[in-house]
Amino acid sequence: MLPTRRQQILAAIVEQYIETGEPVGSKALLSKLDINVSSATIRNDMAALTAQGLIYQPHTSAGRIPTQSGYRYYVDHLMKMEELEETDRRRIEAGVDERSGDPEALLTKAGEALVNFTNFAALSTTPSDEHAFIKNIEMVPVSPKVAMVVLLTSTGILKSKPCRMDVTLTPDIKQTFDQLVEEQFRGTPLADINTVKIQTLAASLGAKALSMSSLLATVSDLAEMASQADIRLEGKSNLLGYKEYSDNLPSLLKFLGDEEPLSMLVSSGEGSGPGIEVRIGSENRFSELSNSTTIISRYQIGDGATGAIGIIGPTRMNYSKLIPRIQYLTDIISKVLSEVYEEDTPTHEQTDEETY
Repeated sequence: MLPTRRQQILAAIVEQYIETGEPVGSKALLSKLDINVSSATIRNDMAALTAQGLIYQPHTSAGRIPTQSGYRYYVDHLMKMEELEETDRRRIEAGVDERSGDPEALLTKAGEALVNFTNFAALSTTPSDEHAFIKNIEMVPVSPKVAMVVLLTSTGILKSKPCRMDVTLTPDIKQTFDQLVEEQFRGTPLADINTVKIQTLAASLGAKALSMSSLLATVSDLAEMASQADIRLEGKSNLLGYKEYSDNLPSLLKFLGDEEPLSMLVSSGEGSGPGIEVRIGSENRFSELSNSTTIISRYQIGDGATGAIGIIGPTRMNYSKLIPRIQYLTDIISKVLSEVYEEDTPTHEQTDEETY
């Protein structure tokens, strides 16, 4: 640990630089700090912090700027979290629809809220759970040979897809499909819906296999879609206004347009449970984010599914203000989704409106 005075100096440099974006000199520190020492003593401490790699001097006669290590030390040891005022809580709550039981709709609103109160880019993922199962499947005829198939999972993910039939839809086909849902699919883990299961089920239907084959294939497609967590990015254009990105903006924007590395970024945290993680610069493991900080916060539905929300912005961000706000938004998401999806599985006798 640093001596107390150097901790005070480092904290003051980080906070002043976050506020102004300008290198911080010894005179500015003397006016900011409530310590009775000379400017020469301050300069000596700044030289020691520089030697330790916590601050640096961008050019001769300039003040000091925090390094990645300096930000890390500040976040881990010196930062004092801002307390959320009631107005802040109401503003965050207003940004999401707490009445929504649809994770995708809720996360869209949460992403928009993150963009609005951080002015950075915002990430979110839909819930992922290796134990997720099919809660219900409905088939709704929309024309003589086209039906819309809708699948709902235990984590609240709703996927739909049109199915073009090889035969004309009849009440008997609808009844057979509903019976298959009841006996073969409802309560089945998504991971168990595979080609072998679908082919085996089709073979067992005998003469009805022809009328069911397209519907069964659609169910298989929907199960695969629902088992993969969707990732979305909003507010990318916000990053255009930060001078920190003047040298690598094209590569950063290209990176943010690629879903695969973003998924790796979100999933590369320590553990899979709820919590918040701050990664600064090279801690993000992608060169495109070498001058960025990501704050990833994980929500949880009950004791099961997890997902994430977070932000991407320059390392010069107000950590003490943003972290508690992101945590509060995460708590709202966990609470709302847990309340909705810990309810019992709907019975087959419920109407479409009741189920969905």
